[in-house]
Amino acid sequence: MKKAMLYFMLGTVLSFLINYFFYSSENIGLDIYYAFAFGFAWGIAYYLDTPDFTLPQKLGLSFVAMGILVLAGTLIFNLELAIPSVLKFSTVFVAYYLIASFRANKTLRN
Repeated sequence: MKKAMLYFMLGTVLSFLINYFFYSSENIGLDIYYAFAFGFAWGIAYYLDTPDFTLPQKLGLSFVAMGILVLAGTLIFNLELAIPSVLKFSTVFVAYYLIASFRANKTLRN
């Protein structure tokens, strides 16, 4: 769990810094929200990267996480601005497992 939190925090900070310095959007709150979605995806992907979770459980928990992101984004901003967070989340989530698939043990944990 500690490493999952580390992945979350590092992903969030790095994503925010990249967006802030290279894309310079007008809305800092939105940048923080998107960075949170990016870090959340890395943290959840790492946390679920264990044989303790079956594939349907991983899929279900990732959909719950995306639902939480959309709900929070809709409450804070609006639905139109919340949807890109799901795209960021799902892209990172798939990328994590794609990278893991190239390893012999199919995990990035070890």
